[in-house]
Amino acid sequence: MGSSISLTSSDGFQLSAYRAEPEGPARGGVVVVQEIFGVNDHIRSVADRYAAAGYLAIAPAIFDRDRPGIELGYTPEDIEVGRGIAMGSLDFDKVVADVAAAGAVAREAGKVGVVGYCFGGRITAAAAIQLPDVFDAASSYYGGGVVGLIDRTPVVPMIMHFGEQDHAIPMEDVHKVAAAWPDVTVHVYDAQHGFNCDHRASFSAVPAAIAQARTFRFFNEQLG
Repeated sequence: MGSSISLTSSDGFQLSAYRAEPEGPARGGVVVVQEIFGVNDHIRSVADRYAAAGYLAIAPAIFDRDRPGIELGYTPEDIEVGRGIAMGSLDFDKVVADVAAAGAVAREAGKVGVVGYCFGGRITAAAAIQLPDVFDAASSYYGGGVVGLIDRTPVVPMIMHFGEQDHAIPMEDVHKVAAAWPDVTVHVYDAQHGFNCDHRASFSAVPAAIAQARTFRFFNEQLG
C-alpha cells in the first residue's frame, strides 16, 4: 500500500518517509511519528491503518539524522540502541522540524493530524505547542518526557493516551500534565508502556482498540 518518499526539512536536510495512500479521495492527512525503533514494520502498519481509514499518511524517518535506514526490533539490546539515538545524538528541535516537513506534504490532502508513540508521543505534544500552522489536531500516546513541556501550552487540539502500569511514565507525571493542560483530554488505560504496538509483549488489544477508536473519532471531528 505504501511507498518511500523523500522530505526536505527547514534546514535543508533530506530524510526518507513512508507514504501510504487512501484508496479513494483523502479525507485529510495524518503524520505518524515513530517510537524509538525507527520506521519499522509496525509503524508502516500504523500508517497503512490510517490510509485504510481514508487519510494520506506520512511516517517520517526521524532517525535518518543519525543514519539512514534504521529499523529496530524490541529486544533489550534494540531498546538501548533506540534510546541512545533518541536521547543522545538527535537534536529535538530539528526532529520537530522534520515532522513539520512531513505535515507540509500531508497538507495536500487537506487538514492534518499528527499521532505519535513513545518518543513520537513527546514529539506530537511538541508539535501541538509549536506547529499550529502545520497541524490541526494531535493524538499523543505515552510520550516519555512530556511532563517537561508543561511550561508551554498546546495551541492545537490534542488528546493523550497513557498506560496506568507504564514503567517509564509515573502517574504523578500524567496528573501534572492533565493539571497543566486542562483543555487537553487525557485518557488513562489499564495497560503498560507501548500498549498500542502489537509487536511488543506489552501490547494490550482492548486498550489499543479503544485508543484507536478515540483517535479516529477525534480526527474525524477536527479534520472533517
